Amino acid sequence: MSTHFPFTAVVGQQDLQLALLLNSVAPNIGGVLVRGEKGTAKSTAVRALSALLPEVDVVSGCRFSCAPESPDPACPDGPHEAGTGVSRDARMVELPVGASEDRLVGALDIERALAEGVKAFEPGLLADAHRGILYVDEVNLLHDHLVDLLLDAAAMGASYVEREGVSVRHAARFLLVGTMNPEEGELRPQLLDRFGLTVEVAASRETDQRVEVVRRRLAFDDDPAAFAAKWADEEDALRARIVAARALLPEVLLGDAALRQIAATCAAFEVDGMRADIVMARTATALAAWAGRTDVLAEDVRQAALLALPHRRRRNPFDAPGLDEDKLDDTLEQNGGEDDDPDPDGPGGGGRPPRGDGPDTPPQPEGEDGDTPAPSVPGQGQGQSAGGGEQQPVRAAEPFRTKMLSVPGLGEGAAGRRSRARTEHGRTTGAVRPRGALTKLHLAATVQAAAPHQRARGRSGRGLVVRRDDLRQATREGREGNLVLFVVDASGSMAARQRMAAVKGAVLSLLLDAYQRRDKVGLITFRGKDAEVALPPTSSVDAAAARLELLPTGGRTPVAAGLLKAHEVLRVERLRDPSRRPLLVVVTDGRATGGPEPVALATRAARLHEAEGIASVVVDCESGPVRLGLAGSLARDLGGSAVTLDELRADSIAGLVKDVQETNRRAA
Repeated sequence: MSTHFPFTAVVGQQDLQLALLLNSVAPNIGGVLVRGEKGTAKSTAVRALSALLPEVDVVSGCRFSCAPESPDPACPDGPHEAGTGVSRDARMVELPVGASEDRLVGALDIERALAEGVKAFEPGLLADAHRGILYVDEVNLLHDHLVDLLLDAAAMGASYVEREGVSVRHAARFLLVGTMNPEEGELRPQLLDRFGLTVEVAASRETDQRVEVVRRRLAFDDDPAAFAAKWADEEDALRARIVAARALLPEVLLGDAALRQIAATCAAFEVDGMRADIVMARTATALAAWAGRTDVLAEDVRQAALLALPHRRRRNPFDAPGLDEDKLDDTLEQNGGEDDDPDPDGPGGGGRPPRGDGPDTPPQPEGEDGDTPAPSVPGQGQGQSAGGGEQQPVRAAEPFRTKMLSVPGLGEGAAGRRSRARTEHGRTTGAVRPRGALTKLHLAATVQAAAPHQRARGRSGRGLVVRRDDLRQATREGREGNLVLFVVDASGSMAARQRMAAVKGAVLSLLLDAYQRRDKVGLITFRGKDAEVALPPTSSVDAAAARLELLPTGGRTPVAAGLLKAHEVLRVERLRDPSRRPLLVVVTDGRATGGPEPVALATRAARLHEAEGIASVVVDCESGPVRLGLAGSLARDLGGSAVTLDELRADSIAGLVKDVQETNRRAA
């Protein structure tokens, strides 16, 4: 049996520890989303928590961990009679990023269900995690429909599996913990809201604390058993405190004054819906129980707000989560909150978990907010650069809703909302013989395949005799996410401040569209003599928006360099993620300058993309009464289409006229 790093030995992550402990006391809080950079003990703390949870009593032989004193009447392994069971450790189940829907919720044997009427069900990870912990590392990289399924199960306390009218239900109550690195992409706001609490974690910048982290980690790696034994007393004390808080929780009173503070706080921060109020109420109650009290104080409401509201305040996808603590304090004070904080060193402990600090542990720094510094653009200086004609970055204009840009044809890439693709979810378009496990039965095609053989198979009753060869898998068509690679002209011809603000606003609008359609994005800029990858392909649209905001302008227009850099990026990405089809978006006025024969070089570079069938769109940024149409020529060389900034708007008159003209042309 492997030895986990002790929970109480984790250094400097008090908010993370507190959020996990509160959910272990009151799982109905709704779980924890841990956001932070890599190497900040996110996974270590979650895995260590499982060793602290009390043992659970289960019905012997039940695959769904029914409680012997009150077994689930709908348990697929039931019915069970109430009685004594067996004790086992609480489980921690990990959901891999690449897991299938059947692996998560379980699989129903369709062949036996049709032929025998038997609900032969193989439990999934949700059943394994019942009455334990379900841990999803890199939850932001998990497919949206899987996130929806596990969050629905966490909210309802049950999992439902349905296949062509045959359904199975089983209990699924667990402590849900997700970890993510925001640099690799964000969760949609709707999914963020479904997590009860969120915690931002970052590595300490304090030398003494970093030294202690390394010291403890090396000691654990040298002798895990001895290190765990050293912290055994602290672990036992914390385990006992969890049990005591669980027992005290039903006795905690959430008074009208605290409830009014909760409602006022959620209203003041303009949080959508009522989930935040409910989560705050449950969290404040758990905080009181954790501190050994039966009444909820203003300090509990404040701490609950800091854990439950930051991720619910994202007004648009590019807003960073956060909470104005001064505004929070003012709201609590105006609604009856007083500074009734007990002595943090007193018996209640101020609601903080033990930090696991030994006598030689350095003091823990306070006030670290975990904010990540704004990303820098390679080669960017402050202000004007020498000899390059570089201008300071300008702010992007207000984003707008863009027209739909898509890759032609039918793909088989990652689930998303942009281009047509064969997917697991979508409208049924046909049926094929299944390759591997059957997941989506096409009932009509299965019956049609089995019907001619009924007499030969000796059918005598009303039931249909179905064999494995008769089963047909439904083929479905939905939408996929693409790799949208932006190639942005940052040369002097684009440098007029009003014009560049409009260009940045257009790219920001396309980034917002990519976020909503679940695309990967990359950003290449070109100016002066060369092009550079400002952001390699990533799921973090937020990072692309930050790079765009800091983009300087000036110098010549090396269009060929930008297209060649894009060609190289797409070549590498094709090897990494071959199923994800690319969409090249070139934002330029098309005025290639610099070096010998810049226009001819740009043409040859564009035809490289055309030869490989890369779908492309040129956003024509040319303005003024005299237009050369160079961006349109570039689009033809790429084998793609060109749109002006005005036509890019979904609601533009020019765009509507163009759509009508295209419709009429096709009709003719």
